[in-house]
Formats: sequence, C-alpha cells, structure tokens
Amino acid sequence: MLTCTIKQDLGRQWVKAAGRVDGLTAPDIQQKMDDLILNGERVLVADLEEVTYISSAGLRIFLAAQKHLMKVGGEIILYMLSENVFKVFESSGFTRLFKIAATREELESLIGDGQTALNVASKEIDGLTVEYLEKEAAPCPLIVIGSHEKLATAAYSQEDVHPVSPKELRFASGLATMGDDYEEYKHLFGEAMTINGHFFFYPAVKRPAVDFMLNSGDDLPADLKFFHGFGFNGDFKYVLSFEGLAGLVALPQLVNMWFEISSADILGVVFLAESKGFWGMNLKKVPIVENQPQQGRDIFDPANFTNWMNFPVEPTDINHIVTGVGVAARDQARERLEMTGVLPKGQNFHLHAGVFSKEAISKRLDRFNDELRRILTELEASKVQHVLGQSKFSSGLVGLVELTG
Repeated sequence: MLTCTIKQDLGRQWVKAAGRVDGLTAPDIQQKMDDLILNGERVLVADLEEVTYISSAGLRIFLAAQKHLMKVGGEIILYMLSENVFKVFESSGFTRLFKIAATREELESLIGDGQTALNVASKEIDGLTVEYLEKEAAPCPLIVIGSHEKLATAAYSQEDVHPVSPKELRFASGLATMGDDYEEYKHLFGEAMTINGHFFFYPAVKRPAVDFMLNSGDDLPADLKFFHGFGFNGDFKYVLSFEGLAGLVALPQLVNMWFEISSADILGVVFLAESKGFWGMNLKKVPIVENQPQQGRDIFDPANFTNWMNFPVEPTDINHIVTGVGVAARDQARERLEMTGVLPKGQNFHLHAGVFSKEAISKRLDRFNDELRRILTELEASKVQHVLGQSKFSSGLVGLVELTG
C-alpha cells in the first residue's frame, strides 16, 4: 500500500511517499514527478521518511527522474530515508547519484537556486516572476532582407531571391528555403528561422515536414535563400527567465515585460518556452508568380485565405518546447517597422518559432546558449510557424538583443 502526496515547503515542491514503493506502486510516484517536471519544477524533494520498503523497480523511477532533471540543471534531493531504505539505495550505488539530507537543517543547506553568484536581479511584472542578468553588449542594427511587397499578391520570382550566409547572420526570421537551383527550390519556401546559425524551415507544400541545416562551426555548403525576412547579430544585453504568478503566460504579457526590462525601442528576441497552448500559422503555398490567385484578389482576401494559410482554430502542442526568434518594438518604433514589413500591421512583435519535442528545459540563465544548442541539435522539430498572440506558456528563457533601425 502506498500514498503519495505533493506539498510545497522551503520554496520547493515535495513528493511525499508513505508505504511500499515497488513495481505496483512506483508508477504513481513517477507520474507525479513527471507532471512536476513538465510544469517547470527543477529541484524536487523526495520525502521518504514513511517509506517502509523500496524495490529495484522503485529505485529505477528515482534514477530516471534524476537523469531527466540533471540534463536541465535540476536534481532530486532525498530526505529522511529510513535505515532500511537507505541501505537499498547504498547497496545499489545510488547514494553517489543523489544528495541526501537526514535533517531539515541539512536539507536547507542543500537547497539553493544556483544563481545567486551570478548577480541575478528579480522583479514581478504584469503577473510574471522574472529573473534576469544584464550584460555588456552594444546595440546592433536590424537587418531587413528583401521586400515584403510581393507577398500579398504572390508575385515573387527568381529575381527576388536574396542569398544569405548563416555565417554572417546569427539570428533571422522570414520566408526562406535552401537549395542551389531555383527551379528545384522555388516551391519549397516557407516559414523559417535561424538561431545561432542553425537554420530551420517549413516548406509550403501539401504535406510539410521541417527541414534544417545545423551549424557545425564550418561554412555551410550553400547560402540560405530568402524572399523576405529580417535578422540581427550581436550579443544578448539581457538573459531572463519568466514564470506566471497565476499560471499561464500570454504572449502579449511577455512582450510588455521585455520593454520593462530594456529601455530600447527595438529588441531582437530569442526565446525558448514550455507551451501551454501554441497558436501558429503558416503558408500552404509559396507566393510565387506561378501560384498567383485569380480575379486579382490577394492571398489574404477572405475568398483565398483558407487556401493559402494554415490557420489554427484551437491551441495545440501543449507541454512541447517552443523555440523561436523575432523582433519586438515599442509603439514609437512600430510604424516605421511596419513600413518595412518587419512587423505585421497593428502588431508590435513578429516571431517565428519551431515546435520541438516534449521535454523539460533548463532555467539556468548562464547556460542559455547551451540550452538553445541542446534543443536545436538534439530534439526533433515538428513545424516552424508564425507565432500568434493567443499563444500561452508556463515558463521559459529569453535573450534580448537591443537593436537600432
């Protein structure tokens, strides 16, 4: 017989078990730990004071959770093990893999956020808990690629292709593809993003699948091909983590928060977050001359929109990692970015994002680039889309590059 409850103490979530942890009962504890990890918890306390017996099947679920958490900078701390339970952990060699506290004082000394030495600042902004690092980084220019003017009329042709070297543009979003022969790649343009030189795009075809080219540190064999887009280089002025005080975080809340942290009018944004309902849209067809709509109506006309756009009717991809890049502007900068097509009319942000596997993410601010690399190079992306304002998240990390433009 086993009971398993969740409580909060010392600023951490505790999994308190009582009774027998074996092959029959261990899945209940495993499910509770998995749920906490997916909801953003990174340090868990396993209170085993009232556990009377644990088998190897029980040990295995703690080991699996520990491995999962260690990948994202977290851990499980074992608390108040009985003599018999401790011996089982010890004989299996598991005492070397966990921090173990026998008293509350020992537990308090083991619990820490791991970031105090980084001079992390914290604020509560618009219903968000925000921690951030400020760095030395000069503003850099916003780079506009090509023109957006032929998008609505589907009038792009080979003369509108702009080759872009990923080595020369660290971050970018736009309508892009890869290839050497225009006749081969002209039907493969789609929503695209480049993050630290890693390029992902979602071809506007009947059955799309994400294609990508990872940055190995060497020159890629060919330039990326853009019809239109924007990008930026430079270093992060701020790296921040966020979490909603009352649960879900709407995308407009995040955008407002970025400008509470930074005084810049234009920001380049790179983010990774845990989705609690993703809203994204993408082209179904490439806006080239060969695909132009009839009757002179543009692709956004109500008569054409559903044939051209994959537009969501409900949120998707709950608990998946969403990783993206884009730009945001204060009101005084919004109109001039609308003129260039960088911002959609009436909006102060433009983001493209990839939806990746369900996975916990590290909240370590000093390891933001490492976590970006891990997600982009190790996890599978299911789509790349234009991010809509209805998207909601539970928590995540953001890098802000201050821009001129």
